[in-house]
Amino acid sequence: MNIIECVPNFSEGRNQGIIEDIASALAAVSGVRLLDHSMDPDHHRSVFTFIGPPERIVDGALAACSRAAELIDMRMHRGAVHPRIGAVDVVPFIPLGDAEMKDAVDAAHRFGSLFGTRNGIPVYFYGSAALSPQRRELPDIRRGGYEGLEERLKDPKWKPDAGPAFFNVHSGATAVGARIPLVAFNVVLSCGELKPAEDIARSIRQSSGGLRHIKALGVPLKSRNLVQVSMNLTDYRETSMRRVFDEIKAKAERLGVEILESELIGLVPRAALAGRPPEYYRLKDFSEKRILENCL
Repeated sequence: MNIIECVPNFSEGRNQGIIEDIASALAAVSGVRLLDHSMDPDHHRSVFTFIGPPERIVDGALAACSRAAELIDMRMHRGAVHPRIGAVDVVPFIPLGDAEMKDAVDAAHRFGSLFGTRNGIPVYFYGSAALSPQRRELPDIRRGGYEGLEERLKDPKWKPDAGPAFFNVHSGATAVGARIPLVAFNVVLSCGELKPAEDIARSIRQSSGGLRHIKALGVPLKSRNLVQVSMNLTDYRETSMRRVFDEIKAKAERLGVEILESELIGLVPRAALAGRPPEYYRLKDFSEKRILENCL
């Protein structure tokens, strides 16, 4: 069966009513199924995970993301520790089952064109859906954030791939992509000082010479007076959760701090756990429902 997964990230992690409204808009679309959604007040961000056949997944994404664009005003978005360029920050499409990457790319392109035009929002295609090499990596598109977007849109090199080429002050811009499943994995340290988390993140992320396919940031969790190593494992087949966790644990011990717990955002392929139980990773709020294969 051809199945496409969609995992939009919204720049709202504190207003439960807005998130419930977005979920209701998605629920009204037949043929798609919401598997998981979460909100984080420190990241000021919410992540939805839903699936459907290629012919329905775009309808679900349009309903949820258009509602989010209506409700989330980026002029009021303060205190976020996660990089973002818009209210609907990123919308990846992932092929599952018998679907191929081409199916996900087609869905991304259809959604991006419709979403950008209907909502007056600049859209950039990334990952396997990228139309130019300089836009393949998501951090390159996000560079400068929402605050730098108005100036960036004046540069002809950063004309959007879809939607209008002007700054939408209310909604910002949206990155739309196609990719394989990634693992959003956060590790909480036993300290309130940010430097250990930043040092660990710098040492493990690929862009700083660390582990392949790892993107990492050290971020404060002000609501808990703790810090976190926030990561995306963009290819868990090459660099597993176990490898990353073991590296963080060893580096944390050398810095005199401990790992308190870890968390997954969204769902995770079973193979990403690398044969280790959730207790190995000190995962909180974990159940078999978080395993992607169990939801298909």
